[in-house]
This record gives sequence, C-alpha cells and structure tokens, in this order.
Amino acid sequence: MPGETPLHIDTPSEAARAPSFDDVLKTFARIGVLSFGGPSAQIALMHRIIVDEKKWLDEPRYLSALSFCMLLPGPEAMQLATYVGWRLLGLAGGIAAGLLFVLPGALIVLALSMVYAAFGNVPLIEALFFGVKAAVLVIVVEALLRIARRALTLREHWIIAGLSFVAIFFFAAPFPLIVLAAALFGFFHVSSRVAAAGASFAMPLIATSRTLRTIGLWLLIWFVPLGAIAAVFGRDHVLSQLGVFFSKLAVVTFGGAYAVLAYMGQDVVAHYGWLDAGAMMDGLGLAETTPGPLILVTEFVGYLAAHRNGGGPPTLMGLLGAFVALWATFAPCFLWILAGAPYIEWITHQPRLRGALHAITAAVVGVILNLAIWFALHVFFTEVALVEAGPLKLWTPTLASLDWRVVALSAIAAFLIFKRRWDIPAVLCVTAALALAIRLSGI
Repeated sequence: MPGETPLHIDTPSEAARAPSFDDVLKTFARIGVLSFGGPSAQIALMHRIIVDEKKWLDEPRYLSALSFCMLLPGPEAMQLATYVGWRLLGLAGGIAAGLLFVLPGALIVLALSMVYAAFGNVPLIEALFFGVKAAVLVIVVEALLRIARRALTLREHWIIAGLSFVAIFFFAAPFPLIVLAAALFGFFHVSSRVAAAGASFAMPLIATSRTLRTIGLWLLIWFVPLGAIAAVFGRDHVLSQLGVFFSKLAVVTFGGAYAVLAYMGQDVVAHYGWLDAGAMMDGLGLAETTPGPLILVTEFVGYLAAHRNGGGPPTLMGLLGAFVALWATFAPCFLWILAGAPYIEWITHQPRLRGALHAITAAVVGVILNLAIWFALHVFFTEVALVEAGPLKLWTPTLASLDWRVVALSAIAAFLIFKRRWDIPAVLCVTAALALAIRLSGI
C-alpha cells in the first residue's frame, strides 16, 4: 500500500548501508540496460551488483528470494529485482526496481517491433543480432557457472540438479513438476547442514488484512485498464483478446520464458493466426538479443498482432497492442512479489521450508543447463530437429549445418569474458561489430 514500510532492516549494520532512493534508481537503471542474456545471465548480473559490489543483500537473502521467485509464474529475474527494491526501500523501491529492469528492453523491443512491422527483417539489424547472439551464449554459460558454484553446496544438491537436467532435457518434463518434486524432497529430507545453515533472523508475518489489501489493489491495477480497453473496442477485438490471452499466460505458465514460448507460440500461430512461425522466431531473436526479460517477446507479439489485425491506424493499434501485452504480462508480477515479499524470510527461516527452497534452487541449476544447451544448439546450428523415441526426446542438430562464424564469434566472446574479464556491454559491442564486418565482407 502507498507509504508502507516493510520490516526490512534487521541489524544496525544493515541499516547503516541502506541506500538512497536515487542510488537504487541509478543502480537498477544500470541493471536494466545491461541485463542481456536471459534470466540466468540477469540473475548473475544482479548478484554481482547487489550482493558483491553494493552489498545491499547478503548471500542467504538473495538465494532465498531467488528460490521464492522461481516458484512463481512469470519472469523470475524481474520479480527478483522487484523484491530487492522492496527489501531496500519498500513499495516505492519495489515498483521502481521492477520498472527499471523492464523499461530499457521494452523500449528497444518496441522500436525494433515498429521497424520489423514497417520494413520486415532489416539486414543490418539482423547482422548485429547475429553477433550479439553468439556472445549471449557465452554470457549464459558464465552465469550458469556462477549460480552453480553458489547453489550446489551439498552432494544431494548436485544429484537434484543432475536429475532435473535429465528430466527436462531428455524427457521434456514440465518445469512445475520438477519444482514440485525438488520441493517435496527438500521438505522431507532436510539435512542437518541445511537445517543449521542460513541467517539467524526471522521476519514476523504481517497482518492478513494488509496482505489482502495489497492483493485487492494490484488486482484492480491489473484488470481495470484491460477492462477499459475491452469496453471501448469490444470483447472480440484483437486488443481485448490480447488482454485475456496474456493475462492467462501470466497465471498458468511457470519456468521462465522458454517454458512460455511453446504454449504461446502454438496459440499465437495456430489458434489465433496473429503471426506466422517465422515472425514468432524473429520475435524471439529480438527478445534474446536485447536487454530485459526474454518474456518481452510478448510485446513483439502484441505489437504485430494489433498492427496487422487492429482495424485502425496500424501504428496506433500496434502501440496499444504492445501496451496491453506488457501490462498483462508484468502487472501480475508486482502482485505476486508485493503480496508475498513480507513472507519470504519467514518461509526461509523454517528448516523444512528452507530445505525445500534449497532443493528448488539446485533443480533450477539443471534447468538452466538445459536452456544453455538448447540455446547453443540453436545458435551454432541452422538445422535442429526434435527426435522422439517413446518418452525420450532429444534435440538433434544436423552437423553439416554448423555455422563456423557463430562458433568463432562465441570463442572470441569466451576469451574476452573468461580470460580478459571484459564487461558484458564491451563484449557485445565487439561481437556485434565483427558480425557486421562478416556480413559486409560476404563471408
């Protein structure tokens, strides 16, 4: 609620390092601009800045919040940013951090969506994305290693991570099922080390009435603008359909952007016919190579769907479609976090619940490994097919379709990141420039 101040300062030392609102704004604006590479890279970037550089949160709080966000539908990195802002400065900090994490990427995706709708796939932009994508793969791998080092502290965590990878990569097990299995194991099999570990703090629960007020307020924020659009344009208009579709998506999809894409792509292409499969993949490419959460592909879909099917001025319809997609995608994220944030530390202070969250974090490492391999296959090879044999499913590349140019650019990116320790923006600029040079030379 406006003016609320959560119980987020636990010790004098923590109070002494509480940042100013301007400092939080500048920091999350920086994170929003640099947040390339999908959730794993974004989570690692936030860890580096929030935990290592700024020391605004300690390791247990950061990992506990990450585990909680993994349980929620929607983009976990954006939700984690919202929680960190709330933790530091209450409601205003949470809203500011969440918005700043999304807005830079949203503005870029909007601009590129407008260019795409007007001119199609521009070769210059395609060439730049070609180089950025090669670097993004290395960024994801680096982030995976960072998170694994911090999350896999027990032998059982390694086993959980391995099993989760096998389940999702070879058997396409649903992400919610993997999370549930890990949570149940962690809940009923709490090791003495996990039970004893963690910070020695506890946050009391806030009043239930206060939580209900927060839920009611954010439900209104979520649905009133979408209802107004439906009232103006009619329930059968594409803008109204986008509002319903993306609101449903925000509730029923777990596991991050890649888990969303299979569900969204099928309905957007096959059911509604808003986009064809090629445009859907182009949208994913835009989202993968711009800052912000990968789920910003919904903005691309919203813009093109309304631009092509809105029945009014195409650009105006496209802008409204992008707004509807963004609103229906991200307003629920603020609801989940601002209602649940006061309970996170209480949850993680309970030994069995903390054990469940540790197990979930370990499972997520396996899921991120799956995403990294999936991404590598689709970046390095131009032809990748899904081979099925009973319950076994395996993405298999056509070896002859290996693109040596992407491999070379990724090798350069790996050298700059792992050996030279370059910052992410510098690496992206180098690989993008090299890709453009390759395209101009005709190699």
